[in-house]
Amino acid sequence: MKVAFIGLGRMGQAMANRLMHAGHELLLWNRTPEKMATLIHEGASAARSLGEAAGFSGLVLTMLADDSALNAIVHGSGGLLATLPAGGIHIAMGTHDLQFIRELAAAHRRAGQILICAPVLGRPDTVSSGGATLLAAGEAPAIERCLPLLEAIGQRVIRLGADPASAAALKLANNFLLACAIEALGEAFALVEKSGVDRQVFHDLITLGLFSSPAYKIYAKIIAERSWHASGFTATLALKDVGLALAAAHAYGVPLPSAEICRERLQSAIDHGDGQSDWSVMALEQARASGLG
Repeated sequence: MKVAFIGLGRMGQAMANRLMHAGHELLLWNRTPEKMATLIHEGASAARSLGEAAGFSGLVLTMLADDSALNAIVHGSGGLLATLPAGGIHIAMGTHDLQFIRELAAAHRRAGQILICAPVLGRPDTVSSGGATLLAAGEAPAIERCLPLLEAIGQRVIRLGADPASAAALKLANNFLLACAIEALGEAFALVEKSGVDRQVFHDLITLGLFSSPAYKIYAKIIAERSWHASGFTATLALKDVGLALAAAHAYGVPLPSAEICRERLQSAIDHGDGQSDWSVMALEQARASGLG
């Protein structure tokens, strides 16, 4: 299939590579043009404008860091609302605010266009290895048309119905739960280390027992090795996602006290200059608070 791809951060690069290796034809547009170089060398093409990208096939996939970036791509001068043809499909694959996704879907609908919300569960390395899960919500015929693209990116596509915001809600809940797992791991590792037990012993204990799921294995290893500076998902982006989860919780009257703790940890990490480290650097903040930093 022919598809325009917008947003080539670490996750976007991994996704675009998956699409190319599956034989899809990509036209790229990125605010930082140099990030397109590797993919262009491998066979992708570069659009001269957003309008050219939107008109390439009527299918546009965006993987952008936040609502502000996506809003500029959609509503800005020459953006998708103005240039995507009638019946065109915008697949938004980043992590976004629920209300923003609802408003975006309505704006596309008024323009005769379709929004699919399809956030990705998994780190860039998970995407690269083909192990990611995608959450897809939007009009069923549009999702059906785009399935070859979605299935090229991830090993599993979970379809969630017609409301695009439902996919955004599940992505926020998933990331909130991961943040809580990292916070709990950081606290447990600090307790073990303070008591004089080697971190690696605790890592082996939990990942071979009750906590042998991928999430605990991935983050327990990073925390045990203190390798959070090899970033997979940055503390800065994680703070944004936890903030979105808290905003959704506030809108629905759901207290999330654990999210408040995670937000404090992430903000502290950023204040210490670790905003571009992996979000598991929350454990370093716990270590610092425990006199182990």
